[in-house]
Amino acid sequence: MVARVEIARFWSLESLHVVSSDGGTESSALVDDNGSEEDFSYEELCQTNPRYLQPGGEQLAINELISDGSVVFAEALWDHVTMDDQELGFKAGDVIQVLEASNKDWWWGRNEDKEAWFPASFVRLRVNQEELSENSSSSHGEEREDGAGPSCHRHSENKHQMRTNVIQEIMNTERVYIKHLQDICEGYIRQCRKHTGMFTVAQLATIFGNIEDIYKFQRQFLKDLEKKYNKEEPHLSELGSCFLQHQEGFAIYSEYCNNHPGACLELSNLMKQSKYRHFFEACRLLQQMIDIALDGFLLTPVQKICKYPLQLAELLKYTTQEHSDYNNIKAAYEAMKNVACLINERKRKLESINKIAQWQVSIIGWEGLNILDRSSELIHSGELTRLTKQGKSQQRTFFLFDHQLVSCKKDLLRRDMLYYKGRMDMDQVETVDVEDGRDKDWNLHVRNAFKLVSRTTDEVHLFCARKQEDKARWLQACADERRQVQEDREMGMEIPENQKKLAMLNAQKAGQGKSKGYNSCPAAPLPQGLHPLHQRHVTVPTSIPQQQVFALAEPKRKPSLFWHTFHKLAPFRK
Repeated sequence: MVARVEIARFWSLESLHVVSSDGGTESSALVDDNGSEEDFSYEELCQTNPRYLQPGGEQLAINELISDGSVVFAEALWDHVTMDDQELGFKAGDVIQVLEASNKDWWWGRNEDKEAWFPASFVRLRVNQEELSENSSSSHGEEREDGAGPSCHRHSENKHQMRTNVIQEIMNTERVYIKHLQDICEGYIRQCRKHTGMFTVAQLATIFGNIEDIYKFQRQFLKDLEKKYNKEEPHLSELGSCFLQHQEGFAIYSEYCNNHPGACLELSNLMKQSKYRHFFEACRLLQQMIDIALDGFLLTPVQKICKYPLQLAELLKYTTQEHSDYNNIKAAYEAMKNVACLINERKRKLESINKIAQWQVSIIGWEGLNILDRSSELIHSGELTRLTKQGKSQQRTFFLFDHQLVSCKKDLLRRDMLYYKGRMDMDQVETVDVEDGRDKDWNLHVRNAFKLVSRTTDEVHLFCARKQEDKARWLQACADERRQVQEDREMGMEIPENQKKLAMLNAQKAGQGKSKGYNSCPAAPLPQGLHPLHQRHVTVPTSIPQQQVFALAEPKRKPSLFWHTFHKLAPFRK
């Protein structure tokens, strides 16, 4: 029988725990409105359990558990899409058994499909490690037959203990998260503001975003959490109402996540100069922070907001329907899942505008406003024949974005080159399906046709697709475009102007670099000195975990069919 392992204390940077030597949890410092900690200092945190506050402690602890025969499970935070046979692909929420964690970036694990490497930063270790024998239906049957009473009692105690584990994990990760935010605000931002010769106000706003607002919000959130925490009997704690009370406040993370790619870019530019590298390292040492670079600390809020739904989902799993907190936990889980989804959608938009900017740069003879001035997402693309009332036809490649439809013409010799031919304002037109046969208004025989009719003028545009299914896709895409615009308006989904300008600037630089033969993405270094326990794999993947490459905490999504069309046409190449 494989013993159950409670692994709540073995966590990532964002969620390191403070566990007392007797197995209980120390009461953490409540942070007052001025941001000062009343009870715990950094030294006390280290003295309480120094091992897990040190870099590499997590990997060491996990490997010790694995070598002792314990089974360690992790839960995927984000999708990991890969075509590499050496890497383990999975979706958010999948459970992975961790088989080796000797490398800080890549762990070796197993899911239902296979064993392979996966990025450690894409997973969250489960608080309650499931006992494999519990999944055996035969053992459950024996318990029911041999002694239903004792079995139920043990199950109830076990449920209470598991809920206690999750409650303590939520509380402890929140306390340490506050410590990280305090270190950023007091250890980095305060020192940077003293050195006006090194940093402008705009640079600091770009690098740190609204993290001070997040720190202030999280202090109050932790204060309210502590009031709901039952120290004597943690499983009786009622945390759900606290999440519901503050659910609107978590929206401030959206601005931070949107700003994060620009922050990483600005920071990486500064780090090219040795004086900035030395300055930030001096800040870290002065604040007595753990051995993590500034960009690692700046990633913690992005990771944190995505972990709340997973923590609440696990808490809900071990909360009985009779528990007084059940309904609030269930509502809090849905609320935080919606917050995370909204933030992820905003981040997806930011990824999209970078591709759109690269696409525009590749178009020859572009005229007028930049595509990003009004659009942030590609809805559909493909070839259509545009007809005139005189019966003339024009073969064009069309790209449907939110708010506008762009028309391009392929080069006669180089079919991967596109020339700009114009655009249409989708806000001012209505889509009309046209039946096969002779069109009365145009006096033309048409097949697979539809019209875009202006709402303000007499202008009408007639298009024909090659196949009926192509026409159906275009009609659906036009409906999707209108719905997307409406949803963006309702959700307040608007990309900041500075992000649009940054995307265009980066695309233009990348275009110039390619013309000079530069490589836009340096190859990742191969980790040295790694000796895997499993002989089936020789080296860790040669790619860096993607959030380190693209400065985001989640991997790039699998390209849709729309983007696949672009790859055939040459633009939007990575």
